[in-house]
Amino acid sequence: MNTQSKDEKSLLDRFIEWREKHISQTQFILILSFVVGVLSALAAYALKHLIHLIQHLLTGGFDKDTFNWLYLVYPVIGIFITGLFIRKVVRDDISHGVTKVLYAISCRQGKIRRHNTWSSLLASAITIGFGGSVGAESPIVMTGSAIGSNLGSFFKMEKKVMMLLIGCGAAGAVSGIFKAPIAGLVFTLEVLMLDLTMSSLLPLLISSVTAATLSYLLMGTDAMFEFHLEDNFDLARVPYVIMLGIVCGLVSLYFTKVTTGIERFFKRFTNPYVRLAVGGSVLSVLIFLFPPLYGEGYEMIHHLINGSSADVILNNSLFYGHARFLFLYMFLIILFKAFASTVTNCGGGCGGIFAPSLFLGCVSGYLFAGLCNLTGWGVYVSDRNFALFGMAALMSGVFHAPLTGVFLIAELTGGYALFLPLMIVSVFSYLTVKIVDKNNIYAVRLAQRGELITHHKDQAVLTILKVEDVIEKNFMRLTPDMDLGTLTAVVAKTKRNIFPVINASDHLVGILFLDDVRHIMFRQELYHRYTVATLMREAPVRLSIEEPMEAVMRKFEETNAWNLPVEGVGGEYIGFISKSAIFTAYRKTLLEFTSD
Repeated sequence: MNTQSKDEKSLLDRFIEWREKHISQTQFILILSFVVGVLSALAAYALKHLIHLIQHLLTGGFDKDTFNWLYLVYPVIGIFITGLFIRKVVRDDISHGVTKVLYAISCRQGKIRRHNTWSSLLASAITIGFGGSVGAESPIVMTGSAIGSNLGSFFKMEKKVMMLLIGCGAAGAVSGIFKAPIAGLVFTLEVLMLDLTMSSLLPLLISSVTAATLSYLLMGTDAMFEFHLEDNFDLARVPYVIMLGIVCGLVSLYFTKVTTGIERFFKRFTNPYVRLAVGGSVLSVLIFLFPPLYGEGYEMIHHLINGSSADVILNNSLFYGHARFLFLYMFLIILFKAFASTVTNCGGGCGGIFAPSLFLGCVSGYLFAGLCNLTGWGVYVSDRNFALFGMAALMSGVFHAPLTGVFLIAELTGGYALFLPLMIVSVFSYLTVKIVDKNNIYAVRLAQRGELITHHKDQAVLTILKVEDVIEKNFMRLTPDMDLGTLTAVVAKTKRNIFPVINASDHLVGILFLDDVRHIMFRQELYHRYTVATLMREAPVRLSIEEPMEAVMRKFEETNAWNLPVEGVGGEYIGFISKSAIFTAYRKTLLEFTSD
């Protein structure tokens, strides 16, 4: 908006005035949700085809019965190009797409930078096309959310609507890239933690259905993964499904802990080329040894849920022709997938963990079924079906989103006849993870900083509120050397009963309360005897402009104060926060946050 001319601004303002007179707010939100759905689907279509184009150009001629040395080269080139693109062109951190969306909802009033409408798309296409072991879903969620946010910003929508449009963009992105409208809606509610109200349900549905419909038109109506039900599910297999849910919950915890641990390790490297060298080397070696780690891994998923032979699964690897090592091969893939995905991003690439979670779950479920059948104990379990169950279980465990896991896998594969076991395995995986981890892999970074919106209304409102929103700055300042006479003259000019005492460096040195000087302020014989320095008190506690509101409220409770001073990053005095101002802002925000 800042780059528009006055004529363009006035034209937009005239349109907004016309819209307010002829189109209600609710109707206009529905129109915007439709537009967001269309644009999100087009972005998803462009991303998928760009990835497939790059992969076909690079690996289309590979021999399937031998290893390929180019697996050692392509991933490094991909994350090198991506890193240069991000540093030289974008010049902003675009990693952890869904985390950035959560941050925008929690801390940026629904505002996402304009470049995110295209930067994540291009960066992830390069990374994944060249073999980065990540997924395209988180970047496309970031792209869709950015589209929603910037549309809302362009039409000067209020904060609550901006957040809803971000949700519409995310729902449209997931629906568009997976052709899964229900999963897109549920993902927004579970992972982005937007509340389901009548005012939000219809726009989210419109975006999801619009994006999925357009994807059907562009990419056909077939499910993303072809799946043919091998065995109808019966109750005798329920114990195995429960055990798989627990196992996949443990695998989810392993994936999350390894991911966060490697991210902490890479923080010690500030030089991007050192990060590239370390991350690229590890990634290349892993992909060379285990080619299914190349890219999103969807080809491997297709093979497993359709019962391909062991030789097909072992294509391009050093294990080709040694089917007896299949289970060992798959176990090692489970072990190293988290490493491959994390070093891709830490080395300079851009991608998400949606696809890695689906891949890891599919391999885990297939391996679990194979081992159960190998022991010959109990009933036979279908490795194809259990590969499907594992995908739902890992989604539920990693993202803390059991409904997303159930509906996404059902829509991806057309496996609607397996709803019951999908629900069972998702619930047990989720419960296993929740014993250890309170927040999902996306939210844990924000939760540690107190910047995460949750479904808990009080917590959500305090997260939305910011210190700068409730600061009062119209206090008369005093200096320590002022005498009582000068102080009395200052008091006569204001209705405040509290005064900050500021030194020459603009730092707070104390607070003077009117009640402390009321009994002497009219005794003129004392006007030159007392100074502000002798009458002021030390502040009970000082607040920082960057503190989360939850911490601010805790300090008010600990000190039993009614007003507390606020300091800037450099320690300079800014103003005061009062309990009454917080309560007023809280009630207003709660009304906005919960109203239909």
